[in-house]
Amino acid sequence: MSRYTVANIVKVTLAIAFLIFMPFIVPILGMVKKNWKVIAEGVLYSVLFVAALSIDTESSLSTLSAFVGLGSIVVSAVRFYMLRDLWLSRKAKGTGRNVTSQPNTAWPSATHPSAVAEPMAPSTEHLSQSLAWVTTQAKQSKNRLPADGYVSILETCHTLDAVIDAEARQPLGDPQFEYELTATVREYLPAVVRGYLAIPPSMVDTRQANGRTANEELVEQLQLLSRQAETLHASRHRQTSRDLTSTGDFLRERFGQQQGGFDFGIK
Repeated sequence: MSRYTVANIVKVTLAIAFLIFMPFIVPILGMVKKNWKVIAEGVLYSVLFVAALSIDTESSLSTLSAFVGLGSIVVSAVRFYMLRDLWLSRKAKGTGRNVTSQPNTAWPSATHPSAVAEPMAPSTEHLSQSLAWVTTQAKQSKNRLPADGYVSILETCHTLDAVIDAEARQPLGDPQFEYELTATVREYLPAVVRGYLAIPPSMVDTRQANGRTANEELVEQLQLLSRQAETLHASRHRQTSRDLTSTGDFLRERFGQQQGGFDFGIK
């Protein structure tokens, strides 16, 4: 994706042309994007700029006010550039469509496998390999991961591993269940871990455009995946219990009325 679009060139040109008013442009950007942190920053730059202009040039503080005024312009301009993801759009390669920069999310919006490209149903061995990759990455990057995030990854992998083992022993034969298990193990969980580890350690506590840090995003997404793993685990073993009950009902109906042992017609 590229930012070299006509709309972006116009925006940059206007920003340069009105550079002196940058302390006022930053809070306006925050209000447009409803980002309170940016609004607070912009208000601070604006106050410093106005205060610097209000001091008389004949005053002994005129030199200091000049530095403050110029500094507020420079700092706000730098921050405006750093916040470019909020006001510069990207153009997808091969298309004429401009899209606003968003965090990289690979999640399908549909809740049913028929609404997305359904992944191939791999063997339980391949699922175990995917899960082992996630576990290995987490252990190798233990010092980079938040403590609660690291624990959450291992617990989720342990839960999913139990589900995979149960599937290996006795496949459930439910396409919806197989889809959810495959997507969670091979797509969702690896994508979260891979995406977080791709972020430089110095930026994991930096507030993004949505006001959240990478650490906060990781913890919340792992919580969602943990609940999904628990749901799969409970669903798998509820069905197993129902199957056992059905077998028991059959045996009770078939042999429950016999006395003195089972008669298989052998003389």
